[in-house]
Amino acid sequence: MPRQLRLPASFPQRLRPRCLAAALCLGVALSVPPPSGAQSAPAASRWRAADWPTYNRDLAGTRYSPLTQINRDNVRNLEQVWSYPLGRNVTTGDLGGGSEFTPLVVDGVMYVAGADHIAALASDSGRVLWRVEIPDGAPSRRGLAYWPGDGNVPYRIYVTSAYRLIALSPVNGETFTAVMPAQYHSAPLVYGNLLIVGSDGPPGGVRAFDARTGSQVWEFLSVPEPGEVGHETWLDDAWRNHPNLFHWAFSMTLDPELGLLYTAFESPGPYDYFGGDRLGDNLFGNSIVALDVATGERRWHFQTVHHDLWDFDLPAPPALLDVEIGDETVPVLALAGKTGYMYILNRATGTPVFGIEERRVPASDVPGERSSPTQPIPVKPPPIAKVDFDPSDIVTAEDTNPEHAAFCRAVYEQSGGFANAGPYTPYGYRAPGSDASSTIVFPGSIGGANWGGVAADPELGYVFVNTLNEGSFGWLEPYPEIPGAYIRNSIHGRLARFWWNEAKPGSAGSATSGGERAWPCNKPPWADLVAIDVATGEIAWRVPLGITEELPADKQRTGRLGMGGPITTAGGLVFIGATNDRRFRAFDSRTGDELWETRLPMSAFAVPITYQGRDGRQYVAVVAAAASALDDPSPDDAQQLIVFALPD
Repeated sequence: MPRQLRLPASFPQRLRPRCLAAALCLGVALSVPPPSGAQSAPAASRWRAADWPTYNRDLAGTRYSPLTQINRDNVRNLEQVWSYPLGRNVTTGDLGGGSEFTPLVVDGVMYVAGADHIAALASDSGRVLWRVEIPDGAPSRRGLAYWPGDGNVPYRIYVTSAYRLIALSPVNGETFTAVMPAQYHSAPLVYGNLLIVGSDGPPGGVRAFDARTGSQVWEFLSVPEPGEVGHETWLDDAWRNHPNLFHWAFSMTLDPELGLLYTAFESPGPYDYFGGDRLGDNLFGNSIVALDVATGERRWHFQTVHHDLWDFDLPAPPALLDVEIGDETVPVLALAGKTGYMYILNRATGTPVFGIEERRVPASDVPGERSSPTQPIPVKPPPIAKVDFDPSDIVTAEDTNPEHAAFCRAVYEQSGGFANAGPYTPYGYRAPGSDASSTIVFPGSIGGANWGGVAADPELGYVFVNTLNEGSFGWLEPYPEIPGAYIRNSIHGRLARFWWNEAKPGSAGSATSGGERAWPCNKPPWADLVAIDVATGEIAWRVPLGITEELPADKQRTGRLGMGGPITTAGGLVFIGATNDRRFRAFDSRTGDELWETRLPMSAFAVPITYQGRDGRQYVAVVAAAASALDDPSPDDAQQLIVFALPD
């Protein structure tokens, strides 16, 4: 039976939640009127300028704020004004460690999820207005949703926790839980009375629930069944055994005028680098799928990778904006993924705006594998991350230091050299006992662009994205536990990232043991912030993102590994954390010039927000919660939400 939330003692006894006996019970108390004088949330038109009401701020996923109080002329004066401790619920050694949470702000109230609770804070001071503990599992460490009500029912806060979709009604103090058919750990998308969620577990797909009743409205399954479009891309009935094609992206985007919801799906499993058990293109893996938001029916799709052998998920949704191209206003969709490319499509039809070519790519030599002979590669923009490799790309002592360079050269030599034939080089086969060369792949399994996604300035016509220039290496060998399957291995084991860790060189700079001291073995920059001019399809500017403080001053601007994404403002700024150097930065959106930087107690692997408080000040907030495993254990309050503003 779904469990209730425990409300704080400050809630009146008569407003405490009832015992819930049904599996779906979001709507149990909807017939109960709110307390006398209670008001529902303000209309959407009231929060347009001041607030941050959804994960991406708007349905279009632009993360664009029209606020201008903080701008390129005064951003250098930003200072911390308050913080809020989140608690500790995970080990924070990995690149994704700690909270990745993006808060919401509506009508002067900030909503945030900590390790074991949801809280409402005064957005201009951090004063706690209420706090609700969540039993039996942590709330999503990525985001939550705000439903403004429907006129008769006051507003609610929604958060996911594994298979639970939890609703909290602060107006009347009641809480409800719905059980979802697949677990999801990100923020629901709110559209009208629909709550739309993805999936982190089987059966993979996207589902819409009614915010008033908790009932499922529609479902789109990511692996097409017989008679459905795309079913023919799963040969030999492989569709039956692959329910794990998830929509784990942190959010979705939507065009209300077209009535289209834009969803982004991961690569098929269960083996990230071998697909002999799933021959064919494997729709809707690695695809953006436009769904009718009212029914969940597919309207169009575009697949970025056929028969994925590289773990090139689509971990973030596209941004939507209208741009003038020639004499025509084009409804554009801009999507960045782990492939190292950006895909610019007409969001009404799914057709490429600047052309996408099916180019011949290297074939796999793994027994039983049948790789796709071509892959879709955009004509424009050019690659946004490193997509190939040459031995001259290996870092030298002049690039960083002798110890790092020696380790990287040794990895290359001990691996028997690296084979790479350009983009989409599949991992090669190595028979047991063989000393054949290894394969190196760029981007590796966590880059180019990851779940941080993009931000867009609709006035400037630019889309901003942070990318990683890091690689993975190794070979495929028989999976010892599963006959007929193959698994990636390397001289450093299955976590085969071409990185160095100065503290534990034998770890190959793994994300788990390396933390912020893992340095890639290719020449810097290791991470970039990139601006794309969507009207031309060209890169407007590209700058390294992050520094390596252990290096001499003239070498420090290397870019740094990390996660998270940018936001942008009408004040001419791009704000971003997303690097494992514990920095939060602001850039000039027109030029890429870095205008402001501050050091955080932990790295900020989250998407920041900006908003206006009831006091009239503009604020910028970010969650800092990721640390190196090599650091001393951090106290609970080291993982925190940190808020900045101009001096009062």
